[in-house]
Amino acid sequence: MIAISLDEIETKLHIYLQRVEAGETVVILRAGKPIAHLEPVDKEPVGLRPYGLCAGEFIVPDDFNDPLPEDVLRDFEG
Repeated sequence: MIAISLDEIETKLHIYLQRVEAGETVVILRAGKPIAHLEPVDKEPVGLRPYGLCAGEFIVPDDFNDPLPEDVLRDFEG
């Protein structure tokens, strides 16, 4: 991982993008504080998540689709 200033990334973006493509992570600094990082995108797609990953971990209550109580609606609507 390398850290560079915002000014440097603005003037040499193409150079740092080549380094990111090669696998490096670049942290961009403004006044010495990190504000963003650039990292390579995975080239191979991860694929779809299997159906039912969380099966049995929670239960949807029978009243899930019932209207909310008035006090809760007031809290949301202000």
